[in-house]
Amino acid sequence: MTRRAGISMGLSDTQRHYEADVLVIGGGPAGTWAAISAAARGARVVLADKGFCGTSGATAPSGTGVWYVPRDREARERARASRYALGGELAEHVWMDRVLEQTWLNSERLAEWGYPFPVDEAGHARRTSLQGPEYMRLMRRRVKEAGARILDHSPALELLVDDHGAVAGAAGVHRQADETWSIRAGSVVMATGGCAFMSNALGCNVLTGDGLLMAAEAGAECSGMEFSNAYGLGPAFSSVTKSLFYNWATFYDASGTAIPGAGSSHGRGVIAKTLETQPVFACLDRTDEDIRAWMRRSQPNFFVPFDRLKIDPFTQHFPVTLRLEGTVRGTGGLHVIDADCATSVSGLYAAGDAATRELICGGFTGGGSHNAAWAMSSGFWAGAGAADHARAVGALRTPRTVLRAGGAALHDGPSNAAIDSAALVRAVQAEVLPTQRNWTRRVDQLEDSLSRLDALWRQVRAASASERKEAVRAREAVAMLAVSRWMYRSALARTETRGMARRADHPAADPAQRHRLLSGGLDEVWVTPHAVGNEIREDVAA
Repeated sequence: MTRRAGISMGLSDTQRHYEADVLVIGGGPAGTWAAISAAARGARVVLADKGFCGTSGATAPSGTGVWYVPRDREARERARASRYALGGELAEHVWMDRVLEQTWLNSERLAEWGYPFPVDEAGHARRTSLQGPEYMRLMRRRVKEAGARILDHSPALELLVDDHGAVAGAAGVHRQADETWSIRAGSVVMATGGCAFMSNALGCNVLTGDGLLMAAEAGAECSGMEFSNAYGLGPAFSSVTKSLFYNWATFYDASGTAIPGAGSSHGRGVIAKTLETQPVFACLDRTDEDIRAWMRRSQPNFFVPFDRLKIDPFTQHFPVTLRLEGTVRGTGGLHVIDADCATSVSGLYAAGDAATRELICGGFTGGGSHNAAWAMSSGFWAGAGAADHARAVGALRTPRTVLRAGGAALHDGPSNAAIDSAALVRAVQAEVLPTQRNWTRRVDQLEDSLSRLDALWRQVRAASASERKEAVRAREAVAMLAVSRWMYRSALARTETRGMARRADHPAADPAQRHRLLSGGLDEVWVTPHAVGNEIREDVAA
């Protein structure tokens, strides 16, 4: 393996090398499904997780709905229609059909593997939700049983590419062993999740857009990054942003007066506007005893912070806030070009929240259910596609020269100063966390933020390589910066309001803009329209 000229990871020489057919980066639902699927095709699989596979990420600590619909034509027709208009008609029915079918099949597999789905009074298993701890504990076990190797606490820092630009592995660090690693692989599945900008939403602080940065450095592009302003509603004193139960809430101001419209279908916007000038309180006072008992059974972790503080959320008012969940609950991510979830870069596949979910959600949040269905479906397809690609690459039996694709924070720029990760995180958060800037956008605010974000990028590119112990944090901060620039440039290009992309200066939808927006680039960010509906043929649908 050789290094691209001038590139240094700033790491020690203590390094472990691995060989694999398929490398999966990320150990959440999408990554574990990808590893199992690739192994089932006979591939040698290594899965590298930033944390401990099975416990890190947005799914592991909480319950999630699943877009599970039985094989009933009318039921699936209704399921497709339920999000199509909300998403600005950017979803594709073929992809929705594929995900509905694959989610059904994968849920059947989970039942066979022993997942304890609850049973209703008629004796039928209810497969529309999953408890994160049980789900991910099972998935970790199945990955190991499939023969895949798991590298825990081993964040990837950069992709490896051959001299033709095809992805050929990755390099990173073993945090607990105080050493670095490199993996040469026939293909890579990027399943690193989205970017929540360290907003302290439950399980999301490890989700900093790392995979999007690594993929972009190898030449991949994103799609739907303007649909990145998802905010989770939760108690001001807790990271739990599960919002289902607020359907039974009344929202109040500090005087105890109900806030008009806060509990409506557009209530999140009312709450965001109110929070700009005063605190907002909630109370789950529209519940009866049966609903309260169901809530405690279905999402017990929702109540942990209340119980600790001895607050009864059903009778007492408690302060709420909005936490940015960005592309985790949004729909933007890496653009996929075929039914196997391949990106435009040979050998690189994308799954879960690291990939765009516009294909099934358009421009409206996938929340838990659609994102969960997409994670298990796209992970399954990406793993299989990556295994097939690796087999084809291996059949050529041609030794490949491998280069490091990483950039900012991994090599020395003209400045002697290294990146101040904490300061960079704070600077990016100042532009993206406030609802005043990001909930509903305006051209002047977008341009104002971009002027500072672009200046930060120039500073980052000039900085020297980070030391080994700081490399992970530095790359997280750089990834957040890159994501913020793609999302705001995309928002600037969408001069209309469609789905979650709300423009105060363009409040209506423009029929001429019923297209996707691809974005990419590092030093110079670019955005270009991309037609809806021409990704795959109907004959590939499940």
